[in-house]
Amino acid sequence: MDSQAPAERRSRLRQYQVQLLERMQAARSGAAVGGRELGVLLGGHPCLLDLTQISEIVPLQPATPVPLTQDWYLGLTNIRGHLTGVIDLARYLGQGAGDSAPAERRLITFAPALGFNCALQVERVLGLRKLAEMQQAPADDGAPAWCRQQFSDADGQAWRRIDLAQLVLESRFSHVGLVGKY
Repeated sequence: MDSQAPAERRSRLRQYQVQLLERMQAARSGAAVGGRELGVLLGGHPCLLDLTQISEIVPLQPATPVPLTQDWYLGLTNIRGHLTGVIDLARYLGQGAGDSAPAERRLITFAPALGFNCALQVERVLGLRKLAEMQQAPADDGAPAWCRQQFSDADGQAWRRIDLAQLVLESRFSHVGLVGKY
């Protein structure tokens, strides 16, 4: 159990978000060294997200369910004045939900350049990772193209890299409605 005071945790989270924003802005301008990823926990599995493909990390907030949609489409929420679709990627992959506390869950919004106004619900943000410090593992040929890449860190922890640009091109992902089931 985390014994930090709530104010200290908020301060650390704010500092982390400022650092993340600076790095994302540097990546967009071409000034950043490539290979920086955001580590997140999805369905109990460590995953990597390219910083140039995400916009921001926001605390979990309730999503309003949308009738006749897939179970992995959690609904719509208002993030900074924009209606944003919320996706449970673990459920989309047919995996169970992780066991993280709701207070640890976050929404990761997609970068505007992807042209897809949605956010992924993640169990926990694990911090920044450098691909240069990881070993590339054999690709998971049975996985969709957007999540085949795998890496291993210095501690032997396996990480799956999620390419959001490829994910939004997958037709199943862009069709959240229950076609023919009503």
